[in-house]
Amino acid sequence: MSKSIKILLAEDDNNLGLLLESFIKAKGFKVDLARDGKQALEKFNQDTYHFVILDVMMPEMDGFTVAKEIREIDSQIPILFLTAKSMKEDKLEGFSIGADDYLTKPFSMEELVARIEAILKRSQGEDTPLDDTFTIGRFKFDPLTRVIDIDGEENKLTTKESQLLKLLAKNKNQVLDRQAALRAIWGDDNYFNGRSMDVYIAKLRKILKADEDIEIMNIHGKGFKLIDQ
Repeated sequence: MSKSIKILLAEDDNNLGLLLESFIKAKGFKVDLARDGKQALEKFNQDTYHFVILDVMMPEMDGFTVAKEIREIDSQIPILFLTAKSMKEDKLEGFSIGADDYLTKPFSMEELVARIEAILKRSQGEDTPLDDTFTIGRFKFDPLTRVIDIDGEENKLTTKESQLLKLLAKNKNQVLDRQAALRAIWGDDNYFNGRSMDVYIAKLRKILKADEDIEIMNIHGKGFKLIDQ
């Protein structure tokens, strides 16, 4: 299992970050290390990950804020917090955001890996696939190649079309927040980017209409929902 799992690790303590990155890699996982919260969110929006480890206290953007942003665009990905605090209130806040687990420093690196493996085992029944491809009705979608295929007929998507469909697919049958999607793909949720996203939504609808059971719904005042019957 571990060879196909890519982990985003955000830790501002340089020595601890490098130690954790090296240890987790030695256990067979792929790891990207971010030095602060802002960099972590940028990496998350640019790549595909299966697990996120966030230090709570980080410069630029703290772990709780990063987790809130991630949860708006991916409701399923496991998140584990690392913290030097043992305050009950911090743990409650972490779990209210949607954390799957919490480790207080200092901790054993073996324990961290054991918790990662336990959480992944529990979440393997989720819809999010580990091979980075998505099934949407009769469609097969590969974000890496930006190809969507139905019954052997392929369509090559543009970069932004692919990024948008990937967010919709990750949140299949759930609401994808409009502003969160704009920030993730365009970096800004201003009016002009919003109009641009509407154009891409229309293009995706045109492609997906080949399967009548698939629909991208507008959810007024919130965003979009990819319906897969």
